[in-house]
Amino acid sequence: MFEPLVLPLNKVANVRDLGAYYGFNGRAIKRHKLLRSGKLFRLPQDDMTFFENYGLKKIIDFRTSLECEKEPDSVPAGVEYIHLAVHEEKKLGVPDQDKEKLKKTYSFDQYAGFKVMCHQYRKTVRSTYSQAVYRKFFEILANNEDGAVLYHCSEGKDRTGIATYYLLHILGVDGYVIRDDYLFSNYELDSYRKKVDTLALTNGSNQYVRANLRSLASVANEYLDSALILINNEYGGLDNYLKESIGIDQAMIERLRELYLEPKI
Repeated sequence: MFEPLVLPLNKVANVRDLGAYYGFNGRAIKRHKLLRSGKLFRLPQDDMTFFENYGLKKIIDFRTSLECEKEPDSVPAGVEYIHLAVHEEKKLGVPDQDKEKLKKTYSFDQYAGFKVMCHQYRKTVRSTYSQAVYRKFFEILANNEDGAVLYHCSEGKDRTGIATYYLLHILGVDGYVIRDDYLFSNYELDSYRKKVDTLALTNGSNQYVRANLRSLASVANEYLDSALILINNEYGGLDNYLKESIGIDQAMIERLRELYLEPKI
């Protein structure tokens, strides 16, 4: 049964403890160990205190340097902050000459944003840079013996969603539960989408632009499947991809399960 453990924070979007799920051999994922969320920008003291009391020891920020500079994380006392950008920063963004073209596409094709998201997921899978970053992510987890690790991107849905899919698969969580956890971001980001849509409406955006913004601000089965189908077709399945492209060998799998799964009763 899918029952996510949403944490009671005031300003952190899309935040939950992966300790709600069961993995390899029916062993529960330990609580207070693996947290996923959106950015930690300008947190109120109540949220900072909650994290301190919850046992948070490390924050892994998947965002680019530009995103971090614009909205830096609030880091509680005694917590290590690690910047680990999933995407190559020099290759991000849209060239100036393409911005107007992209804007026009969004203004008449309601599927443009949807297609962009599917493309981005495939691009992340193929990127050797992103593969190496996810490898570093797992190395950090495999060497963490004390307290909780929180990892996040901007809204905690795409870069974080892919990392979580890999992680829960390694821990042996049922595939349907992993997918439900991924899709749960849509419920957690309702207020974010409403804010984006309200701003677009205020700025005079038409219905096509608003539809595209909803796609960009959401997760979808099709986004995830764009990645998973590519992994199956070009990399021989997820287990082989994690081993050959990310660098997760059996020793690391066993180490992660030892650290993050409760002992078998």
